[in-house]
Amino acid sequence: MAGRKLQFGFFLTPTADNYPELERQAQLAESLGLDLIGIQDHPYQRRFLDTWTLISALAVKTERIRFFPDVANLPLRQPAVLAQSAATLDIITGGRVELGIGAGAFWQAIAAMGGPQRRPKEAFTALEEAIQVIRLMWSGERGIRFEGQFYSLRGAHSGPIPVHPMNIWVGAVGPRMLALIGRLADGWIPSSSYVPPDKLLESNSRIDQAAREAGRDPAKIRRIYNIMGSITDGERADFLNGPAEYWADELSRLADECGMDTFIFAPQDPSEEQLRRFAEQVIPRVSSG
Repeated sequence: MAGRKLQFGFFLTPTADNYPELERQAQLAESLGLDLIGIQDHPYQRRFLDTWTLISALAVKTERIRFFPDVANLPLRQPAVLAQSAATLDIITGGRVELGIGAGAFWQAIAAMGGPQRRPKEAFTALEEAIQVIRLMWSGERGIRFEGQFYSLRGAHSGPIPVHPMNIWVGAVGPRMLALIGRLADGWIPSSSYVPPDKLLESNSRIDQAAREAGRDPAKIRRIYNIMGSITDGERADFLNGPAEYWADELSRLADECGMDTFIFAPQDPSEEQLRRFAEQVIPRVSSG
């Protein structure tokens, strides 16, 4: 297995038409023993609830399970304020929040809400600056200063401070982004729909190399995989569409061979049955590996 204890989570879709069902799903995920709930952040999607507000509501309806935006839309969430929001929720929940962020996508939709429409190089620079700004805002220092191309701090007083060492996990692909994760981030969040298994080993190697060059221990960078699929009866079909035994074998392989240590289940059919199958039939087989 990977060099740390495996963790498992649920990818909760923030649909706006049935909040009680989202609350039920979150409480079920906790009762089934899952570690995490990740919630995508697309503020321009009118059919979705606001991710930070939803996480806040669900967090106070649960007691143990941890939450993270999977991933926060940085172009529409100013990093100094995002840092304060995350720290505030961490305090309220007693340390049950991690921060996932992304450089942005769907740029026309972002621009439609008044956000910037960045080119790839600009998005990279803005993400790099944002990580530094967020960490400064968690430092507890007064009069902090930072001058970047996109973000600045001009004598700001940091705080509140998270009650646990909050992680910054980055959802990104591409060599420069992977190197940035190795240098600055605490974790990498790819999705199986964008980064198939045959790309994981090479991508993790890029992160590891950048971490070592920066004097960091690559083993301390968590590798979180959003896994899309269905747990079915009968024979396996394509990747992660098949019976629980096949799922367990695949996740064990992804941990052993590709270094992934956290799996966030995004079922094609987000039903109670799928979540129960993942928790009761798949996870025990992977954990006992």
